[in-house]
Amino acid sequence: MRTKRPHDAQLMPLDPGRHWLAAGITGIPRQREWDAVATVQSPGNAGDEAQFVVLPDGRLLVEGDDLRRDVAPLAAALEGALEAPYRAVALRHDELWAVGARGIEVVRLDPDPDGDDLELTWDGSAHALALDGALASPSRGTALEQTAAGRVKGSYAAHAHLLDGDLWEILVLAL
Repeated sequence: MRTKRPHDAQLMPLDPGRHWLAAGITGIPRQREWDAVATVQSPGNAGDEAQFVVLPDGRLLVEGDDLRRDVAPLAAALEGALEAPYRAVALRHDELWAVGARGIEVVRLDPDPDGDDLELTWDGSAHALALDGALASPSRGTALEQTAAGRVKGSYAAHAHLLDGDLWEILVLAL
């Protein structure tokens, strides 16, 4: 037997509760992680994962555990889909590799800050610098400071990671 609802009854909105957020059921799309993706057959390539950076001049820098890995076929799969420079991650399933890449910004930092990773913040009145995870004098981050200040007006957080020689991958975010 069906129960009739009174005509004046209002429908209550469904409250998914916080447990739906953990499952990702919000209706809000996830932020895009990759600028380009591709698949490629690369049977001679050993291992299950590869990480690499393609520099603006086309050079390939292999990162991770196996620095001898041939990532050229993996980078070739992204040819035309994304302009260098970019950072890529490839995962293997049998002989098929899935490659995801996102564009990065590469700059030369001069003078050399003498480290591999820099984190610089500017709160509008003072700079704070972490060099390879340890607090350092903000004067060592002068090159990153000049680069960041040219990209963002006001407070910012900047991260720089050494790629090769004097080439750095940077990310500058306004605060």
